[in-house]
Amino acid sequence: MLTVRKILVPIVFTDTSRNVAHQAAWLARPFRTEIILLHVVTPISYRAGMLESGHEITARDLHAHIVDRAQKDLDRALRPDLDGIAVTRVLLRGDPAHEIVKTARDRNVDLIVMSTRGYGAFYRFLIGSVMAKVLHESHCPVWTGAHLEEAPAREFSIRHVLCSVDLSDHSHHTASLAAELAAAVNATLTLVHITASVESYGPGGSYVDPVWKERIVGFATKEIAKLQQGVGTKAEVIIDSGNVPEQLNRAAERTKADVLVVGHNPLRGHLGDNGNGYGIIRESHIPVLSV
Repeated sequence: MLTVRKILVPIVFTDTSRNVAHQAAWLARPFRTEIILLHVVTPISYRAGMLESGHEITARDLHAHIVDRAQKDLDRALRPDLDGIAVTRVLLRGDPAHEIVKTARDRNVDLIVMSTRGYGAFYRFLIGSVMAKVLHESHCPVWTGAHLEEAPAREFSIRHVLCSVDLSDHSHHTASLAAELAAAVNATLTLVHITASVESYGPGGSYVDPVWKERIVGFATKEIAKLQQGVGTKAEVIIDSGNVPEQLNRAAERTKADVLVVGHNPLRGHLGDNGNGYGIIRESHIPVLSV
């Protein structure tokens, strides 16, 4: 069952956090959810150098100043954006990924909402690294903002939900939550399944074996029909083949989807086998909810 009583939103003090906070706020209002804003101050790190003679500022003083400034920024952050929503603001010190996962566990969070974007190459690397660790270690659903350099200009809302099913044992859970989300916000639902490529390559170029394609598509069609019967949905269905992230982006564009719901391997976290889940998240043009 889709339960969203607490949403954890880790933030940095840039517009990237504002964009994803808007999405968290949109989700929080229909579910009357509490939002926990979390900012993690990392251990102090700066280039070695000499302070001016007689300067009394120590590393401890500098770190205390950083923490104090972070607390003030956190207290002010996103107040107009989260108006009317119950908000708890938490400042912690340590490794960001560790503190995010620990906070989600200790506070019984139902959903983590975070951005995959940042300013500059180093920020993108840092946020990507934190994201990968959170996806690997978190047991609750994770919502990630679109991995784009520019946020969409339009106001965020969910009118169309796209749900990717791989026909594994976890697909029933994935489709059920996607259907509940769509029903809760009065959105349409489309199921998509991407098979392995049906093309073979040789001296004459690429070739599609029609018999093999028919068998693969036929099997997927029957399995999705059984899945929908079990879930109780009558969603539109897209079956395609090839590169999974690329085909999912095409399906999202075709259906005008506002969010992509994907499943994860419970034993391997949200990264899935060989990091496929992270690949989908990093390349998606729309937010991804990994459940």
